[in-house]
Amino acid sequence: MIAAPLHLAGERLMLCPSGVALWPATRTLIVADLHFEKGSAQAMRGHPVPPYDTRETLTRLAFALRRHAPRRVIVLGDALHDDGALARMAPADLAALQRLLSQCEVLWIAGNHDPSPQPGLPGQCVPDWKEGRLHFRHIGGATPLPRHEAELSGHYHPKATLPTRAGGVTRPCFLASGQRLVLPAFGAFTGGLDVLDPAMSAVARGALRVFLLGRERLHSAAFEALRQPFAAATGSAAR
Repeated sequence: MIAAPLHLAGERLMLCPSGVALWPATRTLIVADLHFEKGSAQAMRGHPVPPYDTRETLTRLAFALRRHAPRRVIVLGDALHDDGALARMAPADLAALQRLLSQCEVLWIAGNHDPSPQPGLPGQCVPDWKEGRLHFRHIGGATPLPRHEAELSGHYHPKATLPTRAGGVTRPCFLASGQRLVLPAFGAFTGGLDVLDPAMSAVARGALRVFLLGRERLHSAAFEALRQPFAAATGSAAR
């Protein structure tokens, strides 16, 4: 996989096609919206969905950790689909999660789905985190940022449709502006919200680029190019 560089507040980040961001200077891997046990939550509400989302998300997370070998992991909220998710998680899956993160420092940012600290998780639970010029939050865009600072957040599950000659190609994406980076949702059952949706206006204000996830690389486009009619586009489809 080929990661793409992005500079925010004087810091060099790397965006990986797996959907995680890396902060090489601190050996930090950043991931958002794992939503463990969303499948079991849906089943409790009478929706017959396969109960394998946690296992699939763990497999993808294990791949990212093996590939990048971070010293620290920052989870930008909604690691759990709700505060009862750990109690529903299969013992083997919980053991696998604890084993995966045992060699890392872990910061769990509180999300709207999982606002309460979880004693079964390794690491530290915090409402948000600031380090140097970077702010780490679950929901971004709520407050203005000082000129030389930047914000990384999740929550919105951004996706974008890249216009091509063959029609639109829709993928989860990173959404980047001069001071903000919104990460795609990492969980297997998370879905997405189009970056042009009015509900995204708080974090899409001033957006410059999107980076659509592909198998081996990211597919970058100017934010304004997403508004072009498909027939007028000249890009190539994401793989």
